[in-house]
Amino acid sequence: MNSKRSWFIFGIAALAYVSAVLQRTTLGVAGVSAAERFDTSAAILSSLAVVQLIVYAALQIPNGVLIDRVGPKALIVIGTVVMVAGQLTLAFSTDIGIAILGRILVGAGDSAVFISVIRLVNSWFSGRIVPQLSQWMGNIGAIGQILSAVPFAIVLHAAGWTTAFASAASVGVLAFILSLVVLADRPADAPVATQPTLRAVMARLGPTLRRPGTQLGFWSHFVTQSSGTVFTLFWGFPFMVSALGYSPALASGLLVVIVLVGLVSGPILGVLTARFPLRRSNLVIGIVVVLGIVWTAVLVWPVAPPFWLIVLLVVAMGAGGPGSLIGFDFARTFNPPHTLGSANGVVNVGGFTASFVMLFLIGVVLDALHGAGFSANLYDVGAFRIAFCVQYVIIGAGVLFLLNARRRARLQLEEDEGISVGPLWVALSAAWSRKRT
Repeated sequence: MNSKRSWFIFGIAALAYVSAVLQRTTLGVAGVSAAERFDTSAAILSSLAVVQLIVYAALQIPNGVLIDRVGPKALIVIGTVVMVAGQLTLAFSTDIGIAILGRILVGAGDSAVFISVIRLVNSWFSGRIVPQLSQWMGNIGAIGQILSAVPFAIVLHAAGWTTAFASAASVGVLAFILSLVVLADRPADAPVATQPTLRAVMARLGPTLRRPGTQLGFWSHFVTQSSGTVFTLFWGFPFMVSALGYSPALASGLLVVIVLVGLVSGPILGVLTARFPLRRSNLVIGIVVVLGIVWTAVLVWPVAPPFWLIVLLVVAMGAGGPGSLIGFDFARTFNPPHTLGSANGVVNVGGFTASFVMLFLIGVVLDALHGAGFSANLYDVGAFRIAFCVQYVIIGAGVLFLLNARRRARLQLEEDEGISVGPLWVALSAAWSRKRT
């Protein structure tokens, strides 16, 4: 535990996750090119991202069960191969149906990677550094988004669709080779538990799903990750380029800002999560409130929102990604280690479920407004202003479920360990009184 070997494993696992994020987000800067290549409606175009996320979310729990059964290394290796196959399919496709098949493969492979690398962190490290490493893993993986926003975008516009997506697939080949050679499920001196049968692993899934702490992790992931995912994975680039008139280079740069903010805010959130474990949900709610305020300012602005406000928006979304990783810390602390793969899979469903619903509905609203003559162009700023309001309904519902799950998790904590967690304002008031005294 926490050895030099552990850090080497962490580095290779991080590379695998960087590759996964690269394959996942390449479409985010290719939305305009996809519209030209496949010549179809906004709803059909959004299905390229939607089916990817549906498959990703649908396979989270099965993959979590498989991690508990066969270990994380096998899932990372197989997932990487499937992603490479998907990217190559998309690279050579000229038909929207074949392209959708390619994104299905990308989503299937991607679904296995993150929860597997999180399981590796928990297997190779121990102590208070674990939640911080989970944040670091998420932030390092976001480098894949920088690769898609800058070098991939450059290759896309200079050399074309096929060359760009094939180049992205080559990174996956490198990750596959290194993962196959280097990764191991646990330290050599770690006690090897009896390999559970698939029936035994499945029997543990029900209690995992019913735990309020697991549900709290799910809804935390649901409300924090989805807005930024929708923006970076598909609709942000058309919004900035076609609706706001930004250059592709500037739009790509703003997508990079989201990643850079995550790299800064992630370690901070990791430290706060470890330092104040009983107030993790307050961090989640604070991020959602900030996102809601900034999105409202963007959408109610009487004309096209100014550049500084868009920068503020991407900064707020940048904190949402690291904030979603708090959900995995809920899974870690409310579940026994032998069910952690399944619990992480449940949590990871949250943000991606919200994302694919919002991705599709935004495309439907844009098509409906354009068909009704509301907007002269499909990607009109006024139409986007209405379509993006979908977020209030989806995330607002998620917040209500989060508050309910938090109440039940706190009740369970009090029953099991005798720890009572009162409202934040009561704790702050007591701390202020102690300070004055």
